[in-house]
Amino acid sequence: MNMLDRKLLRDLRRMWSQALTIALVVACGIGGFLTSLSAVDSLDLARARFYADGRFADVFAGVRRAPNTLAERLREIPGVADVQATHEEIVRVSLPGLADPIIGQLIGLDRQRPHRMNLVSLSSGRMITRQDGVRGDAPIEALVSKGFAEAHRLKPGARLNVLMNGKYRTLEVTGIALSPEFIFAGLWGMPDARGFGVFWVDRDVLAAAYNMDGAFTRAAFKLAPGAAGDGVVAEVTRLLAPYGGREVHDRDDQASHAMLDNEIREQRVLGTVLPAIFLGVAAFLLNVVVARLVSTQREQIATLKALGYPNAAIGLHYLKLVLLIVLLGLVLGVVLGKQLGTMLTGLYAEFFHFPSFEHRILPPLLLTGIGVSVVTACLGTAHAIIATVRLAPAEAMRPPVPAHFRRTLLERLGIERMGPALRMIVRNMERRPARTALSIAGVAAALAIVIMGNFFRDAIDVVLDTQFTLGLRGDITVWTAEPVDDSVRLELARLPGVRQVESTRFVQVTVVNGQRRERTILRGYAPRPELYRIIDVHQKEQLLEGQGLVLTDRMADKLGLRLGDTVRIEVQEGRRRTLLLPLRATVREMFGMNAYLARDELNRLLGDTDVTTGFVLGLEPGAEATVLEASKALPRAAGAWSKGTMLRNMEEITARNIRIMSTILTAFASVIAVGVVYNNARIALSERTWELASLRVLGFTRAEVSALLLGEMAIVIAIALPLGMLLGYGLVQLISELLKSDQFYFPVIVRPRTYAGAALCVLVAGLASALVVRRNIDHLDMVAALKTRE
Repeated sequence: MNMLDRKLLRDLRRMWSQALTIALVVACGIGGFLTSLSAVDSLDLARARFYADGRFADVFAGVRRAPNTLAERLREIPGVADVQATHEEIVRVSLPGLADPIIGQLIGLDRQRPHRMNLVSLSSGRMITRQDGVRGDAPIEALVSKGFAEAHRLKPGARLNVLMNGKYRTLEVTGIALSPEFIFAGLWGMPDARGFGVFWVDRDVLAAAYNMDGAFTRAAFKLAPGAAGDGVVAEVTRLLAPYGGREVHDRDDQASHAMLDNEIREQRVLGTVLPAIFLGVAAFLLNVVVARLVSTQREQIATLKALGYPNAAIGLHYLKLVLLIVLLGLVLGVVLGKQLGTMLTGLYAEFFHFPSFEHRILPPLLLTGIGVSVVTACLGTAHAIIATVRLAPAEAMRPPVPAHFRRTLLERLGIERMGPALRMIVRNMERRPARTALSIAGVAAALAIVIMGNFFRDAIDVVLDTQFTLGLRGDITVWTAEPVDDSVRLELARLPGVRQVESTRFVQVTVVNGQRRERTILRGYAPRPELYRIIDVHQKEQLLEGQGLVLTDRMADKLGLRLGDTVRIEVQEGRRRTLLLPLRATVREMFGMNAYLARDELNRLLGDTDVTTGFVLGLEPGAEATVLEASKALPRAAGAWSKGTMLRNMEEITARNIRIMSTILTAFASVIAVGVVYNNARIALSERTWELASLRVLGFTRAEVSALLLGEMAIVIAIALPLGMLLGYGLVQLISELLKSDQFYFPVIVRPRTYAGAALCVLVAGLASALVVRRNIDHLDMVAALKTRE
């Protein structure tokens, strides 16, 4: 081992605490990078494999009732390689001992002509058998989706009841199944494995129950290579129109695929932006440490040069110092990334279901993380290292040029009443403006990252409050399979425990402006709703009374619409009609791209009487179970769901996962805060050791000497706090914009408690650093500190 390597080890041993904090910051950066992107890669690989093995379809269509012979005409559409027609129904499900409402989707399987797309694979149990002539009271064999089975601990042999065409039938579970069509399963884009299940039954049994022999309700299409999806969708829509065609869309709008795509996109953003910030802070710390280490080792550098060591060897010596610190951070970061990536994959597995789903860190991703970390560290310290090797021996032998002392800015402004200690602190900060500014910027960045880490927790709390407290003020929502006369509202109002009923009507439409088209649901609400309200991201209500057509701002922007423009609305269900409506208002909502119209106005434009497709019920306390049970007897009610149940399910999965990730981000940010504050304090101590020792010799007490150094740190933190809060808000704005999608928009909400918590984190880091520095000052070796050429 040569002399420079022994010096390197001594330097690292002497500054071990600083090296460790910097390594931890690097570990947070590389760990966050590997955690997010390895989980995304694992998710993407599992999806691609399942799509290929399960022959996932490219286009999907719903229809009220169409003859099986129509499938041949659909297969002749240019660009269509194959068509699969199935019979599917939405039903109400009852589990023994469970009062919560459950919605099920029944899908018919033809055992003689197996599916060619959206294949069903077994996770456990056995496939269903053909059940010709099954009696009306005999159990129907069924496969159940894995997510629903796990949520309710169903195993082969379990039984449950479903309401099929007005009659209760018993389903007997024979196996737990998976399908690429239902990797993510839930109602209206909400992850709800408890409240929504998919059941595959014998097609003939299902058709007999609904009088659908020789007919289908759903069709899946496989496109030929290079075929245009838009053209196929348009032609399928035309052919299915006479049969009540609806919900014709390509894979991008398929619920499961859209949720997967959105999650992958969000995690790629978080896995790129946040680690970049962490590594940027690490580069800043490394630059500060190396630059100030060089300044304290000027005589050693001069001696080395005088002894004949070339510039390259000295530069490599300091580069090795940087790389060893980074190497330690990389090792910790890879271990952290593997552990947290496995945990994140486990969280994904709770609502994304694949036949096989394991976490893996791909070699290209690992090499990219290592390369980015090393390059960032080298670039961050390049200036300091280059300045070192360019230092001439004679110049390095001389002490640095003394700082130019003058009256401080405060003194020039007429603020003279400062004690000697404060005057010394202010003068020292002002005569080194670059160092002071960098210290303030580092602490402010740490504070901003802590704020950003807690932002997601604030955002999900606001989302749940806005959607389930301010927006949906009813307790139960009941919907019908087809539009019904609004007089059904009176039947619901007579149920015991119902205080108020509000009617809604939802219609599948396509909103068109020129060549731009977007599928959505036109929602007909009461003009001045009380139970189901439109609430924007600022938690203000948007009324429909006298407004006409209202679109979400994302919908309007995507279609290039402005207030007053005429909007073409193509109705996609029932009798096909086209409406031309002026855009009267826009609203910024958190979920989806929606369109709104007063219900009575919607009925009038469609030429219908006073009809409804849904009802929102306000209940008396404790009446929910009774009303849900009573609603099962209403023949025209296709299903019902409870706000309380859905909220609990969301809290259990989605909100919990976001809070876990927020906690991890906050922990990472806290490490950065400690690293920045502690390194600033230790470096300031090493730079001013001679000065502090001189003051002790002159009779200053330990407390007075400590106050000079710690007072400067306190001022830096005090200035950085408001700047960091502004920077944190800007960072939250950036992340929110990057995560914005058609399905969801994170509101930019930073609560006072988040600012206070971030400030407290930085203050605690400062206090801990102050205690360490004070301890070092108390044990200062004044004789060794004063042995200098100055």
